[in-house]
Amino acid sequence: MRGKLDIIVDILEIAKADVNKTRIVYGTNLNFKLADKYLSLLMKLGFMEKVEEKYRTTDKGKIILEKAREVTSQLGENTETIN
Repeated sequence: MRGKLDIIVDILEIAKADVNKTRIVYGTNLNFKLADKYLSLLMKLGFMEKVEEKYRTTDKGKIILEKAREVTSQLGENTETIN
């Protein structure tokens, strides 16, 4: 099961190149309604921007993406023994 952080990381990763909403929806396996909510949040936070009907990850978003990868990597390495 994916969490919110996983979805945000997926969106930011896909949108590093200018992409349309359909590409984000298919790439993240979200529906359009849920994708709209995440895109709205990410743009409000300044992690993404919309330019001419295309979405892109901002420099601020790329920094957050890298930090999120570091956290999930650390958690992945240290939670393998839990079960």
